[in-house]
Formats: sequence, structure tokens, C-alpha cells
Amino acid sequence: MRRVDRITLVLLVFAPLALAVDEPRPKDWPGWRGADRTGVSSEKGLLKTWPKEGPKLLWTCTGLGEGYSTPSVAGGKLFVMGSLKGEEFVHAIDPRDGKILWSRKIGKVGENIGPPYPGPRATPTIEGDRLYTLGSDGDLVCLECGSGKVVWARHLVTEFEGNRGPWAYTESPLVDGDAIVCTPGGPKAAMLKLDKKTGKIIWQMPLEEAHVAGYSSLVVAEVGKRRLYVQFMGAALVGVDATTGKFQWKYRKNVGGVNAMTPIVHDGCVFTSAAGTAGAGGDALLRLTATEAGVTAKQVYLLANMKNFHGGVVRIGGELYGTGSVGLVCLDFMTGEVKWKHRSIGQGSLMAADGHLYLRNTSGQVALVEAQPTRYVETGRFTQAQRSKFPVFAHPVVVGGRLYLRDADLLFCHEIQAR
Repeated sequence: MRRVDRITLVLLVFAPLALAVDEPRPKDWPGWRGADRTGVSSEKGLLKTWPKEGPKLLWTCTGLGEGYSTPSVAGGKLFVMGSLKGEEFVHAIDPRDGKILWSRKIGKVGENIGPPYPGPRATPTIEGDRLYTLGSDGDLVCLECGSGKVVWARHLVTEFEGNRGPWAYTESPLVDGDAIVCTPGGPKAAMLKLDKKTGKIIWQMPLEEAHVAGYSSLVVAEVGKRRLYVQFMGAALVGVDATTGKFQWKYRKNVGGVNAMTPIVHDGCVFTSAAGTAGAGGDALLRLTATEAGVTAKQVYLLANMKNFHGGVVRIGGELYGTGSVGLVCLDFMTGEVKWKHRSIGQGSLMAADGHLYLRNTSGQVALVEAQPTRYVETGRFTQAQRSKFPVFAHPVVVGGRLYLRDADLLFCHEIQAR
């Protein structure tokens, strides 16, 4: 074979691999609620039932420190945040054995969030060899995944006059094309878009009212030819033009005590849910409509059938699944009607994979439940082998046939691939 032919053959073989370097791998979970922020995994071939003692525990990692950061998995590494002696770190972990590969200090623990809820809350967002995350005090950083080296850093309070809620920053930054987007809160930069390579400002959205940051993470909504960022802030659900940063609409009727649910966008609608006292909170669905002037939002329903607190909601088909004070609830997405509710293991966090819900309560109990709209069917339950002294808020993660459960200083890895 001539030399030029050999070169051409090599290029043909490896070009597709080069083009795919920055794309999420099929078995990656590169950020908060996965690559698309839905909390629904594409994993298949998982266990449909668990033994009484739970799925096999492969390893336990310790030394992470305090905090509620949910793990992300990408590029052959697992990433999570933790705090040690008042300072916050990003840890890179080998998912094969749970060994810590490197740790990088990014800032201090946010003020006034000591016991019983200390430490960082954000899930690192991974794209290629870059990691983006937010500390509880407002440290927004970009790190190299391989080494943990800081590429750039900004501070949402000192630089942008951020207005965080009483429980500090919890948001996981969104990577959108060439940008990184987050929600400092405050009248100067209620929402912020930066160049992901340099950290330079693309735009910052001022907001005169309802600008306090909540505890949610923003999502993208496509409405006609318009692209929006939708975020559940501390005082309102808001829509913002993704290109210009221009405020579009706000909705305040289901604001609760803790606005933590990541919005769900589907079929031209946005669903949010919040728990609150004295009638506050509720489950709301808005219909988005593109106009010449921008995008409008109109309420479809406002009910109190779930009132999700912190653990998130997932949509599978035409149904929503999430927990409230009554336990696990299944709602019809378009009407808010209750399909069923069950005490299950109580209020907790969840995600979905292979036709099942993975649910964990604040005491460390874990349940496997069929994701089906007719009735509650539980096919497995176990309790963590060890517990921290804090309530459990980090969400379960299923990736690569494994179930990851973070509880403060502890990180558990269970084998759930069917054999």
C-alpha cells in the first residue's frame, strides 16, 4: 500500500473518534441530573429486583468531607465536592476502586450554613477536559479534569453583588454552547452568562425585584425559534432570552419556602413544584408562547398534589414522579391529576433508569420502584451500610451499570447491572 493511502486510511478510521471527543459518552453522567438535566438515564439491562440486603456494594470512598454535592461521572472519572475544616474542595475519584485521584481547594464554606447543613451543594458540570462548579459561598470555577488545575475563577457575590438565599448557593452551572450560565441573584446580575473558556462576561441580567437566588439549577427551553433559560429562583420562576439576556416573564404563584426543583420543560410547557408552609408552594404548569416581542407564559394549572421539597421530579412519558410530605406521588403532566400516591420510604430524592425510579430518603433508605402510572410497585429496598450524622440530600446517580450514593464524607458504589 502506498504511504498516502495508509495516511488516508488512518484519517478515515480516527476522524469520527476525534469529532466525538467532546460529546457525552453513552455511559457518562456529566452533570446535574445528567447530560440533559432531566434526571432520566438511558441505561439499560439493569437489575429489576434487588436482594434483601440490596445490590452488591463494590466499594466505599471516604475523605470527601461534608456537603450535599451529587456526583458526576465523565471521561473515566467521578467528580464530587466536599468541605474540610471550613474550606471547599473538588475531588476526582477513580470509579473502578473509589480512590481519590486529586483534590482542589476552590474557596470557603458559605456564611451561615454551618450545622446541620454544612458544605457545598453543587454537582460539577463536565465538558471535555473542563469542569465547572459553584461553591456555596459563590466561587464559580473552571478546572482541568485531568489535573484539577484552575483555568479561571469568578466570585458571584464580590464581583456581581449576588443575592443568595439563606442556605447559600446550591446551583450546578449550565454549559450551553460556548458559554457557562448561572444565577447569582441580585439586582445587578440575577442571571449571568460567561465565556466558558475565559470566564469573561457575555451578558448579565439585571432584575429589580424577585431577584434572590433560589436552590434550583436552570434549564433550556426552545419556544418557536427562541431559546430561553428557565430558572426557579427564590421569589419567582423566570424566563430569560438565552442570546440577549433580556428578561421575558416571571411567575410567582407557586413560590415556596425552598424553591429547589429543577424545572421540567416538555411540549411547550414548564412544570415546577415547591413546598411551603401556610399554603405556600404548589405544583404549577405554564404554557410558553413565542410572540414578535418575545415569549409569554400562561398558567395551565396550580395545584397542591405533590409540593416537592428538595428531591426533584422526573417525567417519564405523560407522567411526573416526585416526593412530597405524603411520600412518592405520580401526577399527570398536562393536568396535574394524581395517578397514585404511596408513603414508600417517605420524602427524598430520586432519578430514573431502565423503567424504574431510584429513590433515597433523608435517612439513607433506598428503594427501587417501577415507573408506571397505574399503581405503586416496589421491587427492592435497603438501608445504607453506614450513615453520616447529617440528613441525606444528594441525589442517586446511575451510570455504567452502577448506583452511586453520596452521604457527606461517604460515597457508595453498588453493582446494579443484570448478569
